[in-house]
Amino acid sequence: MSYAAEVKKELTGRIVSDDSAKSELAALLQMNGVSTWGLSQEIKVQTENPAIARRIYTLIKQLYPAASVDVQVNQRVAMTERKALIVVLQSQVEDILADLGVDPLGINQEVPAWLLNTEEKRRSFLRGAFLAAGSVNSPEKANYHLEIYTSHEGFSEQLTKLMVDFDMPVKVAKRHSGYFVYLKRSEKIVDFLKLIGAGNTMLHFADIRISRDMRNSVNRLNNADMANLQRVAVAANSQVQAILTIQKEIGDLDELPPKLADFARARLEHPDGSLAEIGDVLEISKSGANHRMRKLAALAKTIEEGGDFSLDKI
Repeated sequence: MSYAAEVKKELTGRIVSDDSAKSELAALLQMNGVSTWGLSQEIKVQTENPAIARRIYTLIKQLYPAASVDVQVNQRVAMTERKALIVVLQSQVEDILADLGVDPLGINQEVPAWLLNTEEKRRSFLRGAFLAAGSVNSPEKANYHLEIYTSHEGFSEQLTKLMVDFDMPVKVAKRHSGYFVYLKRSEKIVDFLKLIGAGNTMLHFADIRISRDMRNSVNRLNNADMANLQRVAVAANSQVQAILTIQKEIGDLDELPPKLADFARARLEHPDGSLAEIGDVLEISKSGANHRMRKLAALAKTIEEGGDFSLDKI
């Protein structure tokens, strides 16, 4: 089972009050696509997710106990081998649609104010919207992504406003088939899952995210440490080579001024050490060690270029 399916399975198990149930059911019907057929005015809502079909059926029976509702199985979907479930509402159609503010023709996408006039109703509406047309990447994947799809621009704007009101920095992408309201920041995806009531799968997402972030941090530190070691090794080798150039030219490091001679010998005795470590050996500061090495490097460069130099002037 995919992570998104686990989230939806948890959400469909929530027990909600009648007021919240109406908001959730309205979103489920609105976004799953309601169609009416024949003179009997049946309503059919199709989904490939059995848990969502069961949720729609349960909410209808909770809110409208006398309504005649059934679930049918369509063996194939759009020339594939996948099965689809169709929830069929066969009575009280006009009254139920009016009560939920759903336009069966899909022309009016305005969400009635009474479905969103409390925070709990807004949460429930977003839960229904996610159940109907939402998805979320597994936290194991490299990129975090949660989205809700709608074919109507006006509805995408309402979803955006609802989510922004809950401090969700959503964006909207228009594609050829419709509009995608989406979140990319991992901590906000966690907040959204908590908001709509997916507490257990939210904790799983948060745990995986924290573990991944910790692994990434450790890898970055290890990479930084390796890069630092490489820089120290390259610098140390360059410094040793400079001192060997001087030694070859003058024959004996004792010909250097005492402080430079002491430093040059310490550098050769500790070829892998950093300047700070050489400074510790000589009991001088890192800046002092750096100053002496600069003088030796300048002398080595003069020798390599064939220039005149005097040890007395170093």
